[in-house]
Amino acid sequence: MIRPATPLPRMTVEEYLEMERSSPVKHEYIAGQVYAMTGTTTVHNLILGNLYIVLRAYLKGTTCRVFMADVKLKVEAADVFYYPDLMVSCEPAPDTHYRQQPKLVVEILSESTAPFDSGAKRLDYQKLESLQEYVLVAQECMDVRVFRREGDRWKMTVHTDGSVIPLASVGMEIPIEAIYEDVWQ
Repeated sequence: MIRPATPLPRMTVEEYLEMERSSPVKHEYIAGQVYAMTGTTTVHNLILGNLYIVLRAYLKGTTCRVFMADVKLKVEAADVFYYPDLMVSCEPAPDTHYRQQPKLVVEILSESTAPFDSGAKRLDYQKLESLQEYVLVAQECMDVRVFRREGDRWKMTVHTDGSVIPLASVGMEIPIEAIYEDVWQ
């Protein structure tokens, strides 16, 4: 998402959470600044749906849950609340409106969101001790980038046409074609 030139007036975390409970528009919170989020494309929605279906089916019967774009993620170390496109969390919920300890976070890139999602947002997410993988999925071609925690470092792998993507955080592999199924028809 492109950050608007003028964010809403500064607010506390408590004010932000209260506002979000009744707001018809989603907002992300970044150190006191609140930004309205924009809508997505049909391609974005199809990719997100494909990922949700595959992960939900695989994790069925476990303590892990897959959450789509309407559940916030609190990154306390960065003083932010984001709405990731998808996250997997196995934690008991301290709050029904957000999660704090995901194992996996996925963002689907667009031309306007790619710099933020691959830059500042990635660095914020990587402050989460629980996070094992951060995945960036392109919309215009088969391109999936997986940032995986290896000890105290992060390693990125790039997956394109024909790849099988290992997601160690949840113990599964996903063929890239399953992520992009029916997207360009």
